[in-house]
Amino acid sequence: MPLLSDDESARLSELLDRELKADVTLIHFTRHASQLVVPGVVPCDSCADTEALLGELTGMSDHLVLEVHDIVAEPELAREYGIDKVPATVIAGPGARGPVRLFGLPSGYEFATLLEDLIDVSAARNDLSGDTHAALDALTRDIHLQVFVTPTCPHCPGAARTAHQLAMASDRITADVIVVNDFPDLAERYDVMAVPKVVIDDAGSFEGALPEDEFVAQLVKAAV
Repeated sequence: MPLLSDDESARLSELLDRELKADVTLIHFTRHASQLVVPGVVPCDSCADTEALLGELTGMSDHLVLEVHDIVAEPELAREYGIDKVPATVIAGPGARGPVRLFGLPSGYEFATLLEDLIDVSAARNDLSGDTHAALDALTRDIHLQVFVTPTCPHCPGAARTAHQLAMASDRITADVIVVNDFPDLAERYDVMAVPKVVIDDAGSFEGALPEDEFVAQLVKAAV
């Protein structure tokens, strides 16, 4: 049964046809269901729905390509893309200089984040200020951003989009948006009590959807 209604699919098809300018590839890592019970392997409850949703979405535009890989069957490829948990989706295209990744099922407000990311990566554009670009150009080392979100949080897309746009603009930035509903162990590890929460290099963090300049100031502070 389709996850998107006919009306939703029609509106999305029109949006993608109007906004996508170049091809974007969604490199998706999952773990397919198995009849075997493997000790230590936690079932992936959202993997099937995530793959199905991405399949429906990419079927709406010739500019969208979906690659599906099993993290168990293709561990070397997963390591190449820095994938250590599923479901995981890498958004690749002309507008993504650094890794732009989404972990979990992009439902609710985070579906809008995914759509806007696709459009930006396709058009190779971002809305970052000149000061932000200057700060990114001045980075002397790589930075890893993890943005913890939930599908029902209306403020989360702001933080998620800022992080992803920073990665789109700089190959120094890796930006992961993580749906905490799918990764409760990470929520516990990083003490996620409120969302959005941004973790920088496992060393610093802040909560809330900060304005771009304040977000970048936190990033620059951590980079010193």
